[in-house]
Amino acid sequence: MRTQGDAYFAIDAFCTHGRANLAEGFVDGDEIECPKHNGRFNVATGEAVAHPAKVSVRTHPCQVRDGRVEVQL
Repeated sequence: MRTQGDAYFAIDAFCTHGRANLAEGFVDGDEIECPKHNGRFNVATGEAVAHPAKVSVRTHPCQVRDGRVEVQL
């Protein structure tokens, strides 16, 4: 999960190129970089934005309720 201002974003945990764990990746602004292959994904949309990633990851709606962030899977 990633926050930007007051917004929260959640994407699938695994890179679509090689199934690396994105939770171990590097977040830079609006993007997360795969720790294994350096493919990049937009954290808000899941869109694959840098080679070798070509297939987007799924995103999940988030909301804040009673002070907790809830992710709809």
